[in-house]
Amino acid sequence: MPIMKSLRHTLREKRRAISATDRESFAKALLVQIQKIAEFQSGQKIAIYLPNDGEIDTKYLEVFLKKQAYDVYLPILDGKSLKFAEVGKNFKKNQFGIDEPVSTQILKAEQLDIIFMPLVGFDQNKNRIGMGGGFYDRTLAFKQQQSSNAPKLYGLAFDCQKTEKLDVKDWDVPLDAIITPSSIYQ
Repeated sequence: MPIMKSLRHTLREKRRAISATDRESFAKALLVQIQKIAEFQSGQKIAIYLPNDGEIDTKYLEVFLKKQAYDVYLPILDGKSLKFAEVGKNFKKNQFGIDEPVSTQILKAEQLDIIFMPLVGFDQNKNRIGMGGGFYDRTLAFKQQQSSNAPKLYGLAFDCQKTEKLDVKDWDVPLDAIITPSSIYQ
């Protein structure tokens, strides 16, 4: 098994092994960490994700954002990349079995202010590995050709997903920070 595939498998098993009780407290702690770093401002368009395959839950972040009246978006598949649909009442499952909003406003990543994204593994240099499909990297490739800060990119993870050093590829889009229930890497 190639090294990256093996690492991805090991890290996915680690995050799936976290108990329901720990998941709940980690999700609450994650919001506290996010509030320390994310510069939320009125009128921002913010993307989160629905947890899948043991990813850290964004439910407390979503509740916080909605209480503050931010526009909240979720990723939707658009061929081999992503667009972002505003959270509404109706959902459909995509090809991976993940809920996606339907009949709502759809934006490109460039139109968002902040994107909170899941990851499988990360290192202290803010490098991430995802599930292996390259959806976020393709979607955010424009970030490598421009000097704009928007959108801010925050990876969300459990502490157990940290690894020593990841092998970075040319197409890997660097993150502004990685946030875990106990640490912020920026």
